[in-house]
Amino acid sequence: MNFDQLESQVKAIIEDKLRNQTEKLQAICDLLHREIPYYTWVGFYFADAASKTLHLGPFAGMPTDHIAIPFGKGICGQVAVSNQNFIVPDVHAQDNYIACSLTVKSEIVIPLFVKGQNIGQIDIDSDTINAFTDKDEAFLVNINKLISDYLEQIK
Repeated sequence: MNFDQLESQVKAIIEDKLRNQTEKLQAICDLLHREIPYYTWVGFYFADAASKTLHLGPFAGMPTDHIAIPFGKGICGQVAVSNQNFIVPDVHAQDNYIACSLTVKSEIVIPLFVKGQNIGQIDIDSDTINAFTDKDEAFLVNINKLISDYLEQIK
């Protein structure tokens, strides 16, 4: 399946009136994890600005001990501070990497903005080194835009 087809399926998930917000995000995680072989773990972290921590939301893949991450710590924590996309071709080359699994080799994190505020991010791990390309980044930016538009409507 290609990214355009997946994006259409994500739109359909978001437009599904029978699912609540959590169910929609879980379905998106499940879809990406199932359809893109090198997406080993797919999840959302949401920011708590008051405590400056990220908290694990829906995810697909092996369970992780990292259910709360301080801003600035690890790749996700860095994105919470920088508000920038972050692609890590080789996690073992990163000083500030938090290992979720010994098999993870690369990671991509894309911030999720609602009304201009970074409220969280989509985090994807791969067991393949240098797994993520500019196409993955553009695709995930589009996915987060769809989610953002949905969240702005319900808030």
